[in-house]
Amino acid sequence: MNANIKTLDERQDFIVCNKKDNRAIKCDKNSLEGSVSQRACVYCGARVVLNPITDAVHIVHGPIGCASYTWDIRGSLSSGEETYRNSFSTDLREDDIIFGGEKKLAAAIDEITEKNRPKAVFVYSTCVVGVIGDDLEAVCRIASEKHGINVIPVQSTGFAGNKAMGYRAACEALMRLMETENAHSPDVTRAAKQPEGNLINILGDFNLAGEIWIIKNYLREIGIDVVSKITGDSTIEEIRKAPAASFNIIQCAGSMGYLGKLMKEKYGLPFIKISFIGVEDTVKSMLRIAMMTKNPEIIEKAEEFTEEQASITEFQLGKYRDRLRGKRAAAYVGGGFKAVSLIKQLKDLDIKPVLIGTQTGKKEDYDNIRELTDEGTIIVDDSNPTELEHFIKTQKADFLIGGVKERPLAYKLGIGFCDHNHERKHPLCGFEGAVNFAKEVDASVNSPVWRHIRTKI
Repeated sequence: MNANIKTLDERQDFIVCNKKDNRAIKCDKNSLEGSVSQRACVYCGARVVLNPITDAVHIVHGPIGCASYTWDIRGSLSSGEETYRNSFSTDLREDDIIFGGEKKLAAAIDEITEKNRPKAVFVYSTCVVGVIGDDLEAVCRIASEKHGINVIPVQSTGFAGNKAMGYRAACEALMRLMETENAHSPDVTRAAKQPEGNLINILGDFNLAGEIWIIKNYLREIGIDVVSKITGDSTIEEIRKAPAASFNIIQCAGSMGYLGKLMKEKYGLPFIKISFIGVEDTVKSMLRIAMMTKNPEIIEKAEEFTEEQASITEFQLGKYRDRLRGKRAAAYVGGGFKAVSLIKQLKDLDIKPVLIGTQTGKKEDYDNIRELTDEGTIIVDDSNPTELEHFIKTQKADFLIGGVKERPLAYKLGIGFCDHNHERKHPLCGFEGAVNFAKEVDASVNSPVWRHIRTKI
């Protein structure tokens, strides 16, 4: 089968047919103009990373439309404060574009800070701010001195960028938060010289449907304590304490890999990339985390815990495996690391992945995807609706795994859909998540509604 389809010529190198096409897939590039990418903007990438910090205020410096991307974009839950559930905007209008919006921003920071008394303020620049040249750094510096709190500029102007650049902007903002607290702390220096231990930070989990609470419970079972959650259900104070941990674990490498590298350079903290998606990767991740502590007791507890939980989960998955055997899956997700875990999870349910795509996958991710998938699997980077629709049809997929932008496409084609992005309301991580995933896929792909819908498509 030839993966080439009627799309922009420049897109052909971003699509390969596994084991029938030996070309290296093109990836890690800016979206092609005119291709209607499924990616989001730079501001979006920064906002989804920082928004779950529960006691911070978020001010969007730009038109009101950008602020519509607010607290409810993710199913991120809080065990404490709810400040993050408010969203504020400077609502830039025509006059502000002409004469500048710095005074309006300064006034907005003053008013919001006085009324809400947040622990910190994040101020996001949007595309239009890059055009008019407002000096966010200066405005935020003055506001910080005036109110005695961190007012941090998040340079998330868009243009040719994408949400991966927004992730970097968010990581840089988080580093500024840590550096303010730890610039002269001897405790941080000592921690940086002691990579072993049972104190860790969880990077890249945003507590969708309470997932970070599940992970914390797993870690507590084997004797590991969490210093800081970055950023699901986190607070400004705990993020400031993050450099005191022994090492970092990174759940979402796409959004937090950069922060892991920055913290290693600044504080000497080693990091490992882990995944709690699917039984296989959950077990491997728990054991890797335990090995990082070099504590025999923790390692033994991890082995016992994972063996017990995997056995229980395997029994629960049995009935779903019987109902899903032989189904064909298409998946289009954000990061390549998640896609790799999903492929393993699908195969564990005897489901065949026939289309795998990511928005921000790297070369090593696609190498792993090619290794794990069968001959004829279509692999695509930074896809668009036209391509996805074509390959879902030609690959005869029974259901699609994706996010809010892919959901209408699945329903339009009359196939099942599984939401694996940030709008979902039930956890998909860990052992519990593996069962939830199988249950959702079964309910969707085996729904009797498709017998009636497909006859009309």
